[in-house]
Amino acid sequence: MYPTPYKPALELKGNLLTLMVLHLLDSDNEKIAEQLAKKVSKAPNFFQHVPVVIDLHAMPNDDDIDLPELVKLLRTSGLVPVAVRGGNPSQHETALDLNLGILADTKFWTRRRLQEPEPAALPTPLLSKIVTQPIRSGQQVAELQGDLIVLSAVSHGAEILAHRHIHVYGALRGRALAGVNGDCEARIFCQHLDAELISIAGQYQVNEDLPDNLRNKSAQIYLEENSLKIEPL
Repeated sequence: MYPTPYKPALELKGNLLTLMVLHLLDSDNEKIAEQLAKKVSKAPNFFQHVPVVIDLHAMPNDDDIDLPELVKLLRTSGLVPVAVRGGNPSQHETALDLNLGILADTKFWTRRRLQEPEPAALPTPLLSKIVTQPIRSGQQVAELQGDLIVLSAVSHGAEILAHRHIHVYGALRGRALAGVNGDCEARIFCQHLDAELISIAGQYQVNEDLPDNLRNKSAQIYLEENSLKIEPL
């Protein structure tokens, strides 16, 4: 008999996944519960079963955060907490006890880079990806080095991401996230705005908050003073 060819049972790969981040600004769980309920009530279907990272960077290291109660609150609201970012070693131990992951403190590494100049590198040319087919529910299309240009429609339940700008020449009904690497100059341009969610560099707005006078119209979305602006195109 010939030996059975080896077939791996799994692969582990790094990947870019869209995660919602809860930036914790106060440790008062009553206040958190009240404000979270208001946000979820605006788009209950959007927030159901969405993975979320709890970001503790804005909290003092000695602040008494009731992390178990916060995690319970998020799960009761339909969200799925998966990890914490920032915080102190004690909070990390609590997070691990709650079966949460610990994400790297990216701010620390940013400070290191600012303090320690690196050799100048050649600029990376910006690219563009052109998609001619409709992007259907459940699909995700990304261009992580430049612009994403969609010549057709983006359906409900679909997601498009770009390092820089997003252009949609059909109806935009799914989620569109531009500037996913933090580019605050990124913009979204579309001919027919009815998106489930629009986001520029992490600042987002859901469908229920879109201005009525621009719904189903041509529009551009950009950041101004860290707030999303939506204007006629």
